[in-house]
Amino acid sequence: MGPMEIALIAIGIIVVIIIIRNIRVVQQAKAYVVERLGAYKTTWGVGLHFKVPFIERVAKVVSLKEQVADFQPQPVITKDNVTMQIDTVVYFEITDPKLYTYGIENPMTAIENLSATTLRNIIGELELDQTLTSRDIINSKMRAILDEATDPWGIKVNRVELKNILPPKEIQNAMEKQMKAERERREAILRAEGEKKSAVLIAEGEKESAILRGEAKKQAAILEAEGRAEAILKVQEATAEGIRRINEAAPSDAVIRIKALEAFAAAADGKATKIIIPSEIQGLAGLAEGIVEAVKKPEDSQ
Repeated sequence: MGPMEIALIAIGIIVVIIIIRNIRVVQQAKAYVVERLGAYKTTWGVGLHFKVPFIERVAKVVSLKEQVADFQPQPVITKDNVTMQIDTVVYFEITDPKLYTYGIENPMTAIENLSATTLRNIIGELELDQTLTSRDIINSKMRAILDEATDPWGIKVNRVELKNILPPKEIQNAMEKQMKAERERREAILRAEGEKKSAVLIAEGEKESAILRGEAKKQAAILEAEGRAEAILKVQEATAEGIRRINEAAPSDAVIRIKALEAFAAAADGKATKIIIPSEIQGLAGLAEGIVEAVKKPEDSQ
């Protein structure tokens, strides 16, 4: 193999290496900014690309994913002259790789400084209480301002979050005391409500118990009255039945007088101290004496 052939083979190997080194595969969520002879040429998207050797170069590889910039706490002064430390988190994405590459020298530093300036301007219009209770409003205002300011840089700000708001130490201590007092007040309210509910339940239980006792007494009285009424009714029915049977038997006057005498005898067995004897019973007593005498005469004759 002569020197010429060796030179050709070497040149061929060099050409292959150069071609291979100038083949680029752009991955998903990436963008390549390409320059030709120092000037912007194009932006490569996802896929296979070939760069002209020695003439073109990849100036910047840009990520198209949403990114997060977490900045250090910034001192800000409220409208009522209270200095606080606030740190912000900015969520953004690159929408134009060309503007992002050529629009500003250091985009992250620019976003940080812009965030600090915007935050100071917004907080300077609010008092301490408003700052602590208006996070959503502050976030919305900052996002709108930053999104508009970073648009020429090919950056879109999706949202801004105030991560921490740290007032001075003495104010923090006062706030902690206030929060503690508020917690104690709520606990006292909860205890009072619990005691109230317990007292109500006890009172309702006693009320129900009293009602049940009253109902029981009422039912007992009703049953007792019904029992007495039924007994009286039975007595009256028995008396009526006796009278009916007597009427059906058609007793003579002598029988009636004898029954009256028996009733009078039963009454005399009681504890009465004075007894008035009706005239009918007196006559009945004479009749009884006559009967006794009639019975004795046969016995005397014997």
